[in-house]
Amino acid sequence: MKIGFVSLGCSKNLVDSERIMGVLRANGHTLVQDPAKAQAIFINTCGFIESAKEEAIATIFEMAQYKQKGSCEKLIVTGCLAQRYTKALQEEIPEIDAVIAIRDYERIDEILKAVLHDQGCMRFWDSERVLSSRPWSAYLKIAEGCSNHCTYCAIPLIRGDNVSYPLEQLIAEAKQLAGQGVKELVLIAQDTTKYGVDLYGKGMLLTLLEQLEALGLFHWIRVLYMYPDEIDEALIKGMAKLPHVLPYFDIPLQHANDEMLRKMNRRGTIEEVKKTIALIRDVFAHPTIRTTFIVGFPQEKPHHFEELLAFMKEMRFDRLGAFPYSKEEDTAAYDMDGQIDEAVKQERLDRLMELQKEISKANMEAHIGEVMEVLVEKRDGLSGAYRGRGYNSAPDGVDGSITFQAKEELEPGCFVKVRITEAGVHDLYGEQC
Repeated sequence: MKIGFVSLGCSKNLVDSERIMGVLRANGHTLVQDPAKAQAIFINTCGFIESAKEEAIATIFEMAQYKQKGSCEKLIVTGCLAQRYTKALQEEIPEIDAVIAIRDYERIDEILKAVLHDQGCMRFWDSERVLSSRPWSAYLKIAEGCSNHCTYCAIPLIRGDNVSYPLEQLIAEAKQLAGQGVKELVLIAQDTTKYGVDLYGKGMLLTLLEQLEALGLFHWIRVLYMYPDEIDEALIKGMAKLPHVLPYFDIPLQHANDEMLRKMNRRGTIEEVKKTIALIRDVFAHPTIRTTFIVGFPQEKPHHFEELLAFMKEMRFDRLGAFPYSKEEDTAAYDMDGQIDEAVKQERLDRLMELQKEISKANMEAHIGEVMEVLVEKRDGLSGAYRGRGYNSAPDGVDGSITFQAKEELEPGCFVKVRITEAGVHDLYGEQC
């Protein structure tokens, strides 16, 4: 069959999508871009926050229209929304032919036989992933679920507690990705620093990085989603010894007031965070430190928010994202006293982002004159300028980019040296050396 595939949500969900597409392709189906031409449409949904649920439902109804105006015979819903609301989706949206929850991925071959009348028997873990965006960069999901149980977060309700994948399985997958042309490997999980604790009785992130480095197959190895209190001296100094592991630390902090952190059920204190960041900046010459914050969490007082702004001024994060608190059903914070008005949340978010603009601009200007290695990703058809990313930018637009003029024609996925000549709030500009 001709299969259309829509993947919503985070990079961890994207990895699942690429696995399912790999199963479909291995079973003889053809993946198509145009949903009007698809005989079956898969929607891998996100259900993390309310806006993500709304987007998922809207997408389901949008794709369902192709049963009338296109070639669609089967509509299949997978992912987080399918996991959390399996029965409701089956009962309330009759256009859906199958709901495949995350817990069912292990038997997806049986489900596809029933729904698509597949003759193949490829299993979820056995197929080669279909890399859906950049063939030179791919995510390696090292664990599933999360055991932190932050009071605002629905992930443990959806995907369960942290379950690490065995080292040998990850190394085998990394080799397969390298064979597909991947040059930048990005390690992801809900909490990468917890990797291995459930399997081996201790954190094994550094061991995994050492084994990936030893393969000699990747130009860049990047780690995302590092929980602050699990980043110890051994991990920091160990990473510094691995030349292909980037000095990029993605450390979601969520707040800068200890009282608010306790209400969020976040471990550690802000003083401990400061010591960790100081050590990173002492060990690495030019590390990039990224974080995220939640504003308007229940009972956040004006002085709590002011402490957050003061902390930002002191730490001067290279990259920063912020979000207003979103009430999620069945989480501990859903019925917490002291819910904050939406207008107040937005006002605090606006103030925070305005401050970060100033900090980010100054941080970017500090790169002027520097020669940076850039992973080339695309070329602008009008200006002829190339765009790519440095070590300080993760994939998928979460950070800025580097735009530069080249001396020669370049292929996407190659690495070049660029001298930085200008800086914006998030982006850099330069010329190929």
